[in-house]
Amino acid sequence: MTDQKIRDRRILVVDDEERMVRFIRLNLEHDGFQVSEAYKGMQAIDKLRSSLPDLVLLDVMLPDLDGFEVLKIIREVSAVPVIMLTAKGEEEDRVKGLELGADDYITKPFSPRELVSRVRAVLRRTEASTGTHGLIEVDDRLKLDFDRHEIWVDGKLVQLRPTEYRLLYHLVQNAGWVIPHDQILAKVWGYEYRDEPHYVRLYINYLRNKIEKDPANPQYILTERGIGYRFIDFRRQKPT
Repeated sequence: MTDQKIRDRRILVVDDEERMVRFIRLNLEHDGFQVSEAYKGMQAIDKLRSSLPDLVLLDVMLPDLDGFEVLKIIREVSAVPVIMLTAKGEEEDRVKGLELGADDYITKPFSPRELVSRVRAVLRRTEASTGTHGLIEVDDRLKLDFDRHEIWVDGKLVQLRPTEYRLLYHLVQNAGWVIPHDQILAKVWGYEYRDEPHYVRLYINYLRNKIEKDPANPQYILTERGIGYRFIDFRRQKPT
């Protein structure tokens, strides 16, 4: 996907501070994005349904519903990428947002350059084409169709968020090989995220909970302690 196509995307900004919303709008519009605004949680939900944004910038502190409650509602109806806006030093808020399904966070105060870079990085990894690969039958239980963006477990279609999908795609494409944490971060999130390994741990857990029969004893996504992760080499397990 080209940068121009990314910049044409629609961004919903949710923050109760008018000055902050104006700051974000000016910088995103300067980079070519289309921007809509919401100042309360329920207003954000209404805007999500009416304007169908490609990405949501969501502040944690809102006057009616807080950002976490809004994120929960969003995740019930949409897989749209969400970047949380958190206060400086509030690590608990950042982790909680990621656990609830946020794709990234930005710590206030932030520069225009960081804002645009984070938005573009999330859109790029969310919407990047994965090419043509056809149906992959890992075993009788797990089937992957990256062309159709479909994951089947025990005959049932499993919904993955965009980042989960890209992580699984990268693991499967390198099945049998150990992928270091920093390489996963660079490939799935972007090079600028290489020093944030908690992203990988969280999303590996998300994937295991969705595709593994027993997430505590995974058979597909294996941990190589101190190094990274490995997807089983299912191709070697099948007779030729």
